[in-house]
Amino acid sequence: MRAVIQDRYGPAEVVRVDDVPDPVPADDEVLIRVRAGSLNGSDRENLVGSPFYARLGGLLRPRNPVPGSDVAGVVAAAGSAVTEYAVGDEVFGELAGYRGGLAEYVATPPRLLARKPPELSFLEAAAIPQAGCIALKSTRGIKAGDRVLVNGAGGAGGTLVIGLAKHLGAEVTAVDRADKADHLLRIGADDTIAFEDEDWADQRSRYDRVVDLVGRRSPFRVHRALRPGGVYLMVGGHARVLLAMFALGWSVRTEGKRVEVLAVPQSRDDLEAVTALVIGGAAVAAVDRVFPLEEAPAAFARLAAGDNSGKIVIEMP
Repeated sequence: MRAVIQDRYGPAEVVRVDDVPDPVPADDEVLIRVRAGSLNGSDRENLVGSPFYARLGGLLRPRNPVPGSDVAGVVAAAGSAVTEYAVGDEVFGELAGYRGGLAEYVATPPRLLARKPPELSFLEAAAIPQAGCIALKSTRGIKAGDRVLVNGAGGAGGTLVIGLAKHLGAEVTAVDRADKADHLLRIGADDTIAFEDEDWADQRSRYDRVVDLVGRRSPFRVHRALRPGGVYLMVGGHARVLLAMFALGWSVRTEGKRVEVLAVPQSRDDLEAVTALVIGGAAVAAVDRVFPLEEAPAAFARLAAGDNSGKIVIEMP
């Protein structure tokens, strides 16, 4: 079968497409004929091997050379112990281990998979899993009238965070490059900040919640942008910031405000919940661009450069 190969950490140039052996499902696994996969911020981290947790799947090189965690496809075979899915079932989800999805076939335990709703195409379904679960968890507790800031809003995960926050009645400010402002307003943001021109963390007592998808600032600085009782949630970030948060026990409370790292465990229940919201029109999993499998290196180059506005999707032949 054809698959994307990344056998070392580095820039997008380390990615290639090549032939690899077909996977054979274990007794407790299903074999998925992948129809589409999407790229996330975690794929950018796994490409370069940074922050430090990106190397949990291999210190010097990825143990699984096939990247990609979000997939949608059709069950092609099921192990003898699998009773939940059968050949021909359309499924989607995030793979355990966060790798292996950018191939024509992948074998995986079915516990994280959900049935693909008929209302969604394979391309649309593949764009939801990781970003959707992050959005669902990061917006829980938002109330009508809250002021919410989403940093890194123009990338793979921001679209659904903005959509769910707006669905809950929040006023949303989206932060990203200036050339993404029109996209951010189009998907529902009330206001935008170009990070080249203004540092949102210089604002004082403005936001009830900050969802930071690209954390770069000290935990002792970001709290100043929060109102009393406000919450800052860092979903991803630079190694030095994560190490500082680790030293602080992953959470800081000051002046009645919370600054913490948001853990988002893989969850079928969360995937099904956020997908129902997408189908109901509460949010849109915006697709930036669709690449055929053979052009996957160009897809990774676009992701690494941060040029995408929404999810990059790779379609299988």
